[in-house]
Amino acid sequence: MNIKLLSTLLLIGFFCTSFSTIKWYTNLEEAKKIAKKEHKYILLNFSGSDWCGPCIRMHKEILETEIFSTFSTKNLVMVNVDFPRLKKNQLSAAQQKVNDGVAERYNSQGIFPLTVLLTENGKILKQWEGYPKVTTSQFVDEIKLLIDHGE
Repeated sequence: MNIKLLSTLLLIGFFCTSFSTIKWYTNLEEAKKIAKKEHKYILLNFSGSDWCGPCIRMHKEILETEIFSTFSTKNLVMVNVDFPRLKKNQLSAAQQKVNDGVAERYNSQGIFPLTVLLTENGKILKQWEGYPKVTTSQFVDEIKLLIDHGE
């Protein structure tokens, strides 16, 4: 095999494996168990994945970046509480019931996007309403500071 091709393939493989993808949970109770077991915090993200422009932008520009993914994998259990509107994206009745229950407790005003940092027991440490007006690095730094001074 050509050395240049082999080098290119190895480099591509390195970048593909060095980027960690976020595991999103859809059940807060399951996330709490994992957070307790792994001594992590929980980040809830209320989203309208097929209709809310700022929600879509937040996922793309902050939550799905390498910087955030690397940080969250080590420190957070991520929970997506989605409320899609298009018929083709509708949730199962069971998942909708779960999401409605979480929204009733943490987002009773129906704010989108709403991001909530919780302790492993579900205590709110901070809420961000709307799209954060900071860079991804600043958002991560703010969460780090809260974790360092949290419970």
